[in-house]
Amino acid sequence: MSSSVVPAKYQQILDEVSAAYRAALAAGGYPPEVADRILGTFITCVAEQLSSPYQFEAYHQKLTAPFDYYTFGMDFIRPLVNKPASTLYGRDHLTRAAAQIAAGENVIFLANHQTEADPQAISLMLEDDFARIGSEMIFVAGERVTTDPLTVPFSKGRNLLCIYSKRYIDHPPERRAFKTNHNRKTMERMAELLAEGGHCIYVAPSGGRDRRNANGVVEVAPFDPQNVEMFYLMAQRAAHPTHFYPMAMDTFDILPPPETVQVALGEPRRMAHRPVHLAIGAELDMARFDEADRMERRAARADAAWRAVCAEYERL
Repeated sequence: MSSSVVPAKYQQILDEVSAAYRAALAAGGYPPEVADRILGTFITCVAEQLSSPYQFEAYHQKLTAPFDYYTFGMDFIRPLVNKPASTLYGRDHLTRAAAQIAAGENVIFLANHQTEADPQAISLMLEDDFARIGSEMIFVAGERVTTDPLTVPFSKGRNLLCIYSKRYIDHPPERRAFKTNHNRKTMERMAELLAEGGHCIYVAPSGGRDRRNANGVVEVAPFDPQNVEMFYLMAQRAAHPTHFYPMAMDTFDILPPPETVQVALGEPRRMAHRPVHLAIGAELDMARFDEADRMERRAARADAAWRAVCAEYERL
């Protein structure tokens, strides 16, 4: 790819990503030609995004033709994951969730979030016994994964409800009205999906990725009570029952986030060949806080969901 197509900042990041990916795959025992083939497709996709940016609608459905972005994303992440050493807990809860979805009811996973590759990691862990959940899951996605040229090729292969998080809604200030209106459209589309029934949605109520604390330990980021309450109230208004489950994932090591939150796009990427771990907890009783004061029940509901995810995370 010529430097005339790729800005210098992205060319440097692409070079770093390529080197990190090659090293990770070599550590996993993959021959160099595997990395060459996958990186060739990746770089082509990034170049296309830079020359003709793809615009995501409020609700984006995965693109599988004429190019299959879903399969590409899986092919890219699969060699980074040491699957034989990875673990999946909560199969009984997943079996119940699958039956609820098949019956036309909705399932929402309240989860932590660690890497840009979480959707692919989830699908990878579910592909053997719960493939439909993994491939059809709808992810509530923030602005970064739909605007950063290095993440767009992966996002195009997933079902997404695209929102602007509170963290970035005022950046830049002149875009605030547009972003607010876009979020309203996204929530309207989500309400329609819940009304249809039979959908499975992933949301990270923290609004961001987990990071290491001062002691170097990766912590599950606290859940925003407003986010949890919004999804609960929308589910209450739906014509079909909606079930909430805690989902905990340990994917941090395959693609760690930057040490601090970055506003500008183009963050550096590190990669490693590591196991990933996924745990699904028992269905949450979200209605048990309904009798409390409005602010109290918001905080209590979010805290209960967060603690359930933390409990599952401890298993990992």
